[in-house]
Amino acid sequence: MPKPRSKMLPVKATRVRGVAVPRTPIRSIRLFDPAAFLSQAGLGRKIVNLKKGQILFSQGEPAETVFYVQSGQVKLSVISSIGKEATIALLGAKDFLGEECVANGQPKRLATAVSLTDGAVMQINKHEMVRALHEHHALSDIFMSYLLSRNIRVQADLVDQLFNSSEKRLARALLLLAQFGKEGAPETVIPKISQETLAEMVGTTRSRINFFMNRFRRLGFIEYNGKLTVHSSLLGVVLHD
Repeated sequence: MPKPRSKMLPVKATRVRGVAVPRTPIRSIRLFDPAAFLSQAGLGRKIVNLKKGQILFSQGEPAETVFYVQSGQVKLSVISSIGKEATIALLGAKDFLGEECVANGQPKRLATAVSLTDGAVMQINKHEMVRALHEHHALSDIFMSYLLSRNIRVQADLVDQLFNSSEKRLARALLLLAQFGKEGAPETVIPKISQETLAEMVGTTRSRINFFMNRFRRLGFIEYNGKLTVHSSLLGVVLHD
């Protein structure tokens, strides 16, 4: 008796941005779970456990992988040709980093990524990420949504830098660290962060950060004694003209 034919199609190769990407059988595409892809190790991807202060990648290195933050917090910073450092983003759970190697084919890292806390990230090979994005709309929707939200954040940061005082910029940075404005309840207790890092984010001096932090504490907007707690009342500083 003849055997029933399998519904799985032969594996072929598709060329994406000059990269030969093998096609996945249709059955595997139907069973694809983006949450599992971003949380479980597999072909072309692995989980990396991070220690505080660990460098994920450095500015100028070849960009061959994308990272997805599962837990913890990561700082992105850039260094100018004269050695001046600036913090351009603090990323947390469900954020991508190093995505520029997929989004625009950037061959070199544009920034340095350092873990601010213990945590874990999913490291995904660039070619595997391209293949998955090409074949699985559920994952590409998540990735595109992240890119758009990051673009909005960058524009908001630019407006903040151009038009707001350093006091307002610090208040906004603290609120963003506490995830005010995101879905779900804010995480009012945020990981310990140095005043030097806050100064790099805000674009001012450490002494000014120290002055405003003490002021915010006196007014009851924040508390810090080994840990930093941000209260919703700090929103008044950002909203006040």
